[in-house]
Order: sequence, then structure tokens, then C-alpha cells
Amino acid sequence: MPVIECDVDVARDRLEDAGVTVEPGNTDHERWRAARGGATAVAYDDKVVIQGENPRKLEALLREGGGRAHVYFDGASRGNPGPAAIGWVIVTGDGIVAEGSKRIGRATNNQAEYTALITALEAARDYGYGEVHVRGDSELIVKQVRGEYDTHNPELRERRVTALELLSSFDEWTLEYVPREVNDRADGLANEALDQG
Repeated sequence: MPVIECDVDVARDRLEDAGVTVEPGNTDHERWRAARGGATAVAYDDKVVIQGENPRKLEALLREGGGRAHVYFDGASRGNPGPAAIGWVIVTGDGIVAEGSKRIGRATNNQAEYTALITALEAARDYGYGEVHVRGDSELIVKQVRGEYDTHNPELRERRVTALELLSSFDEWTLEYVPREVNDRADGLANEALDQG
């Protein structure tokens, strides 16, 4: 549940400019409410709380555009191919801004890693970050995307192109391999999603 500390009058204007209907709050403590895409933003005196299954689009409208984020991604497959899941985390100086995980059906480990990378980049783009520093514990995927390794598998080549297109949408980006212990939150999210299946 994202909490955005902000000037709630400016936040209201930003939502209205984006075509979101803003209504009066339901209680004395609520300044206003707005809903979009399965999520609801509720304004209090100095913050907006976003509830619902898909808060990303509302949150992206309310956060200041630009800024820098660290993005972590991980994919996991049991069986290779087998049941697979992804995990991703977006971190700024304020801490964890967003994270997610989900099962993606049957996939190889490399397919899961690419899916995690693409999903994490889409989330960072939707939040409006201008600069991303992306980290994952799959040396193969990192080096393929950076062009240091060839990508022979046609499906992975296609995912590599998608990842590069997403990266190019940022003003500045880096992509680096990190050991699993540095990527433990994204790794844990992917494995939790697998365990829940």
C-alpha cells in the first residue's frame, strides 16, 4: 500500500489534469478520494494513501516525475523448464518504493529472468523514473542485454530486444550483475511466489 507524502492540493490537481475524477472524502479525516484502474487514492492532511490491487498507475500520476531508482529482478524455475515465477523490487533513497512477484506458468530459468527484468523495467517506467540502475543475479541475462554475449535462442532474442527498448526509454541506465545475496529481496519474492503455487 503506497503512501506518498505530498501537498494533497497539488496531488489533486495532478490527478484532475490526467482526467481522474476526484470526489470528497468519506470521513472527516479524508480530504478527497480518487479511483482508477482498480485502485483508490485517499488524501489526508499531508499524504495520499493508495489502496487496491494495481496502485501503480495512480501512484505514477502522484509522484514527481524523474528521479533515480535502483531496480532488482530475479526469475526462478523449478525443473528448467518447469513451474516458474518472478520477483522485482524498486528502491530509492526513501527505501522500497514498489515490489512485486507472480507465477508465470511453465518456463526455463532464462525465460523467467527475462520476464522479471521486463516486468521490473515496465514498473520503473510507469513510476516515471528518469534514471534506473538495474541489478540481477543472472550473469547470462545481464551480459546478453549489454551485448557481451550472443543470444542464440529466438525467444530470448525477442525478450532481449524488449528489455533494450524499455531501457532506452530512460534518460540514463545501467545494468549490472550482482551476487544472489545482494539480490536477496527479488530472489525471495520469486521463490515465495513459487512456493505459493
